[in-house]
Amino acid sequence: MQKFTTVAALREAVSKEKAQGKSVGLVPTMGALHDGHLSLVRKALEQNDIVVVSVFVNPIQFNNKEDLAKYPRTVEADCEKLESAGATMVLIPSVEEMYPEPVKDVYHFGPLEEVMEGPQRPGHFSGVAVVVRRLFDIVEPNRAYFGEKDYQQLAIIRNLIEQIHYPIEIVPCPIVRADDGLALSSRNMRLSPAARAIAPTIYETLQQAAEMAEYEDVDEVREWVMGTLGSFHEVNTEQCPNGLKFEPEYFEIVNARTLQPIENWDDAGDDGAVGCIAVWLDGVRLIDIVKF
Repeated sequence: MQKFTTVAALREAVSKEKAQGKSVGLVPTMGALHDGHLSLVRKALEQNDIVVVSVFVNPIQFNNKEDLAKYPRTVEADCEKLESAGATMVLIPSVEEMYPEPVKDVYHFGPLEEVMEGPQRPGHFSGVAVVVRRLFDIVEPNRAYFGEKDYQQLAIIRNLIEQIHYPIEIVPCPIVRADDGLALSSRNMRLSPAARAIAPTIYETLQQAAEMAEYEDVDEVREWVMGTLGSFHEVNTEQCPNGLKFEPEYFEIVNARTLQPIENWDDAGDDGAVGCIAVWLDGVRLIDIVKF
């Protein structure tokens, strides 16, 4: 696996591969890699001759400076995992390398960004779009790979491709979960042992919601999820003397394509419905989805 810290060097290396007629898959990441990321790499290897992975904590997509400062950075371990997974190249740029000039680009995504994450994190998706487009410009991949856990982000990236008219196939990849059901996330490593022990309750609740959808209406399922997690309290333990609780930020049941909230199950039509949730636990923000 080749490692690059400059855009110019990576671009030259990719160009040589393309000159030989090789196809290129891109896996954008912010590092702190886990099996979810590696599943994207493996999928990309199945469909392309070479796979380029970026490891870059993108500052312009963070609304909270504290969250940016706390975001895990494990570059050496990341590179070991990527090499084991078979990645061809990895780009590990500095902020100055990615953004040599002040960022002036702003992207708008209409109704897609006016729900769920959008109101909670103003400007977040524009920041994501800026870095993803720059990676597209650098690598010019045939395909790019994104996980379905960030379901709204996936829809945003698809819309970005439509806006900029790039001939890149966006490949969605299923969520990878721990044995207890918790969706793998770089933020999971910030959970205390006590919080990690109860975090799977999020997925358990979503699974029950999917079962309820067979006989309850949309509003009842939505309210039940918010109420169940909002009223959950872990009993006091030596490990966590003050107990723990979930703080649900939102749970929305939306059309799987438009991301607009639905009022009844028929509103989903052929697109289907997806439940998207954001929950705070022990100072860590976790997201997950369930398909109905």
